[in-house]
Amino acid sequence: MMPDQETTVGELRARWSKFVSDRDWNRFHTAKNLSMAIAAEAAELVELFLWVEGPESTTMAKGEFLTATQDEVADVAGALLAFCNAMDIDLSDAIAKKMAKNELKYPVEVMRGKWRQSPNKGCGEPVSGGP
Repeated sequence: MMPDQETTVGELRARWSKFVSDRDWNRFHTAKNLSMAIAAEAAELVELFLWVEGPESTTMAKGEFLTATQDEVADVAGALLAFCNAMDIDLSDAIAKKMAKNELKYPVEVMRGKWRQSPNKGCGEPVSGGP
């Protein structure tokens, strides 16, 4: 087991890098192939909940589909880590930079409880079923 509280992103990247290298897959790891792999794996996660209502999907993800959900999340994360390895992207740094941009773009005092910005007023109103 590798619990989040005890495992660094670097450790995950190293484990994924070894997995790829051991199979001689590095030559296939181009930006195009890996970005498509991320999308394909994300689509498999989405497929688990196709035609299911929002609250029911959460119940399923935590219940009867827990193992399948974990597997698909791991596939998405693995493809993302492979992309970061191949493109030499520091994932933690990229996330920190993007979060700083998001904090400016979506200030708490303007966006709290709202799921999108309105083209007219800068903020949309919450709607039923929104985040």
